[in-house]
Amino acid sequence: MPRQNTKLESEGAEFLVLGQLLIQGVPTYKTYTNMPGYDLVAMNPERNRVARVQVKSRRRTKAEGFIINNFNCDFVVIVRLNRGSKDGLLEVRLPEYFIFPVDIAEGLPQGGWGKIAFSKIPSLESYRENWSLIRTFLDRT
Repeated sequence: MPRQNTKLESEGAEFLVLGQLLIQGVPTYKTYTNMPGYDLVAMNPERNRVARVQVKSRRRTKAEGFIINNFNCDFVVIVRLNRGSKDGLLEVRLPEYFIFPVDIAEGLPQGGWGKIAFSKIPSLESYRENWSLIRTFLDRT
């Protein structure tokens, strides 16, 4: 079976994260040229600080992990899009967001091809929708 083209889903995930940060009151911009290591730039103009955000997404509901090989960013946001499954057996759900500082993401145990299993992430729930990690980073002097 040929590999599914997920380019549109990946772009959509970036816009979802962009929207979430804007709703949180964090000015954020999408990089429209391919910047290796990050997709979004969040900022605090009053403190002249930026945070480079890499967005990784998984289409399948209950995705078990994600692949990452480049840690040239400040944060990695994983979006489980929860769009069901190819066989139609899994239900479509709302997206889930997990926000990791890059030093945490880089220290997670990786399997082959840079795959990180959600089940191997200590305190996974503490990163769920924890947008304050980015805000705190931006508010530092």
